[in-house]
Amino acid sequence: MKPADVKEFFHLLARDRSDPKTELDYKNPYTLLVAVTLSAQATDISVNKATEPLFKTVDTPQKMVALGETKLKGFIKTIGLFNTKAKNVIALSQILIDKHGGEVPHDRDALEALPGVGRKTANVVLNVAFGEPTIAVDTHIFRIGNRTGLAPGKTPRAVEDKLLKVVPKEYMQHAHHWLILHGRYICVARKPKCYECVVIKQCGFKGKTTLAEAE
Repeated sequence: MKPADVKEFFHLLARDRSDPKTELDYKNPYTLLVAVTLSAQATDISVNKATEPLFKTVDTPQKMVALGETKLKGFIKTIGLFNTKAKNVIALSQILIDKHGGEVPHDRDALEALPGVGRKTANVVLNVAFGEPTIAVDTHIFRIGNRTGLAPGKTPRAVEDKLLKVVPKEYMQHAHHWLILHGRYICVARKPKCYECVVIKQCGFKGKTTLAEAE
């Protein structure tokens, strides 16, 4: 995709969604970290259903450690891989208390050193909680990067690196959310809703769908 097309691509996404936000519910950087950790291989909707009652009383590492792994499992048992996730959340909460004064660190290396926190999770926390211009490549962004020609790559990291090079600076802050929301609701995996797409002219996808095909 040519630079001019990339700029117009994000201009149109920005015009379509002027104030994009994460669809995960959270109260502070800590609950955001927990929610993103729980969202691996799960939908935001399922995570929100589990964390709504949890976050009403548990919103700090100290309260999470006091809750304990067994009780935490009771809150998140509807989420995939809940046993491992519960273990990781309790462990990372203890590390935050022991090493970071109970605060979520504004540092990539420190975040990625936490149990269950990889590059994607760290990128989300850095972007949403601290306003860093990072891009967390999930399945939606990976698909859009390759399908549209915006940032083709064989791995999530390759797509991330390409996006960091091509996304205009003025759109970098919210690029992550524009792409995720576009992939979640328009540029879906099986039958993309090309007939509703605001960036159809900039998109290089050759198998564009029509409304008639969708019906």
